[in-house]
Amino acid sequence: MMQLRCDSRLSADKDELATERTNLAEDRTLLAAERTFSGWARTAMAAIGIGLGFNALFKMVEQTWVPKAIATAFILLAIFIIIAAERRARSVHRRLTAHRVEEFQGVNMSIIAVAISAGAIGLMVALWVLA
Repeated sequence: MMQLRCDSRLSADKDELATERTNLAEDRTLLAAERTFSGWARTAMAAIGIGLGFNALFKMVEQTWVPKAIATAFILLAIFIIIAAERRARSVHRRLTAHRVEEFQGVNMSIIAVAISAGAIGLMVALWVLA
């Protein structure tokens, strides 16, 4: 009888440990998704910078539409990158639950994506409208 109680207690401890490890793995995955989102956000900002830099560098080209078109392509790429990153991060956050960490809210990721996209669109419009 004593052996049965010890075995059931060990089994319960093992189940508890397995659950704890699973919870911690979910937390690590959520944090990794947040880091990945911020990495893609930095990449989007870099694409915007490359586009604007390219336009500034080749502004003296006779056909002014060429550097503007290339800059626009980089800015559009940035918008695509940040929207794709936000959707991917949101899908990960919907599937997982935070246990011990305070997760970054999906709404905040959407706000960041919209802000970067709006800024990029504003830059694109300014690029073509301003002489």
